Amino acid sequence: MTQARSKLVVGNWKMHGNHAANAELLQGILAARPLGVDAAVCVPFPYLSEVAVTLANSGLAWGAQDVSAHEQGAYTGEVSAAMLMEFGCRYAIVGHSERRAYHGESDQIVADKAKAALARGITPIVCVGETLAQRQAGETEAVVKRQLSVVIHTLGQCIGEIVVAYEPVWAIGTGLTASPEQAQAVHAVLRAQLAAATARAAEMTLLYGGSVKPDNAAVLFSQPDIDGGLIGGAALKAADFVAIVRAAA
Repeated sequence: MTQARSKLVVGNWKMHGNHAANAELLQGILAARPLGVDAAVCVPFPYLSEVAVTLANSGLAWGAQDVSAHEQGAYTGEVSAAMLMEFGCRYAIVGHSERRAYHGESDQIVADKAKAALARGITPIVCVGETLAQRQAGETEAVVKRQLSVVIHTLGQCIGEIVVAYEPVWAIGTGLTASPEQAQAVHAVLRAQLAAATARAAEMTLLYGGSVKPDNAAVLFSQPDIDGGLIGGAALKAADFVAIVRAAA
C-alpha cells in the first residue's frame, strides 16, 4: 500500500554553492525541523566534508551527485563509493540527465555506478527520463523502461534497495513540469516494471524531478506512485525546499 512507503525529498544542488551560501542554506533548512519526512541534500564533492559535519546527528541526510563505477585505480577526477562511505554518505545520484547528455553516460555505466554505490552501503538514486523529442514521438515508456531494465539486470536481487527518480529531461530547469497525470503514468509504468523483478516493488521509493516548486509539489506528491521529489533549483532556497518537503509530509 502507498501508506507503507517512505516519503523522501532530495535537494540536488548541482554545480552551485560556496562556504557562506551553503551554511546559510543548511541553517535555514535545519531551523525548520522537524521536517516530517525523510530529506537529504546532494552537494558538490568539495563540500561533502563540511556538509557532513554540519548535518551530523541532525536528521537531514546528505549525498553525492555522482559516484565512480570503479572501486579504485587510475581514474583521474573520479570519486569512489568507498571514499564517499568514509564520510557517512547516504545517497548518490546516478544517471542524471545532465551526466547522460554532457558526459555520454550509457545505461550500463549508470547501472554499474548504482552497483558500486550499493556495494558500499550507499543508496543510489537512479534517474531515468525522456527528452521532448522522445515524448513527442510517443517513446516515453520505451525509453524509461530501457534505462531501468539495464539497472534491473545488473543489480539482480538488489534492485529493491535503490531509489528511482523519474525526471523528464524536457522539464528540468525549463520551468515546464509534467502534469500530475503525466508523471503518475510514467511512475506506474516504472513500478510495474520493478514489480516484475522484485517482490519489494510496492515498498520502493519513486521520486519525481523536473521543476518541482512549492506551488505544485503537493499535487504531484499526492499521486499514488509518486513518493517525493528530486529537487533542483528550488533546493537552493531554504524556504522553498522546506515547503516542498512539507508538501510531501
